[in-house]
Amino acid sequence: MTDTPPKGRPNPGRRRGLKKEDWEIPSNLQPDPADYSFDLEQALKAVVSLKTYVPADAFTASTLGTERSGNGVMIKGTGLIATIGYLITEAETIWITTSEGQAVPGHALAYDQESGFGLVQALGKLDVPALELGDSDRLKVGDQAVLAAAGGRSKSIETRVVGRQEFAGYWEYVLDDALFTAPAHPFWGGCGLIGTDGKLMGIGSLIMQQGDAKGRRLDMNMVVPIGLLAPILPDLLNYGRVNRPARPWLGLYATDSDETLVVGGLADNGPAEQAGVRAGDKILMVNDEEIPDLAGLWRRVWSSGSAGAEVRLRIERDGSPKRVSVRSADRVSFLKSPRLH
Repeated sequence: MTDTPPKGRPNPGRRRGLKKEDWEIPSNLQPDPADYSFDLEQALKAVVSLKTYVPADAFTASTLGTERSGNGVMIKGTGLIATIGYLITEAETIWITTSEGQAVPGHALAYDQESGFGLVQALGKLDVPALELGDSDRLKVGDQAVLAAAGGRSKSIETRVVGRQEFAGYWEYVLDDALFTAPAHPFWGGCGLIGTDGKLMGIGSLIMQQGDAKGRRLDMNMVVPIGLLAPILPDLLNYGRVNRPARPWLGLYATDSDETLVVGGLADNGPAEQAGVRAGDKILMVNDEEIPDLAGLWRRVWSSGSAGAEVRLRIERDGSPKRVSVRSADRVSFLKSPRLH
């Protein structure tokens, strides 16, 4: 890994031209049960597939789609499933399917915007084991693990941790210490990263590319460390979100371009669009502070206070500097609440 984080984006779909039921990981990349001290086949049964349906008028429908497919991992025998949040955001209907083909409906129980974790509650009994949450802090570069999608060993890849570093996403998202694994899993969303002790170490979020000095491309997955879930799990179960003031959200998508931060897009009717920010604007300062990089941009925004705080942007448009004041919002207030069936 280099000092520059690889770029990636949330994508609840699949690689173009592939159907999930028709593929499998090449046998030489599949994990070998003989290499693990735990019952690998049993652990892989904890990974289930998720199919979610989102109303066409939902806030995220245009960016994430109205039909989303991915994975989740059973973490409690009561039917609690950990996944990546973008799969279940504003989901009206969720179907959970085990590797044995058993299907039950589910409910989008919680989504933590800061970590990216989502929780689904199965609304029927599932005959699958639950994985214990592991100590993801102990993972280091070079460590072996299994990144598993629903469907057993043929849908799982033996991978290694190739990096641990900060990750900043263009959608107002930062992880201080994300996990990066390779080879990459082609159906990464909500996959379970299982450590050599048989415990859950993380949830798959993205696929991305990193170039090396020879111009070769390395595909890798960004995985959210499971250590971020344990401290917030009680709040997510009790309130559906973490019991803390919401961060200020601008509804602004920013990208790095020639060492300049540029507005790549805007959420429809979001705070930034309402304040007059336009795609193509260069972001120079936040609250009169310079911004070193994409992660620094979001941290400057969040340091403005809680949702509703005024965020002062200094931008450049068509070569001229401008000042724009944005009244931030709680991102959740723009989303449809899930219905309990």
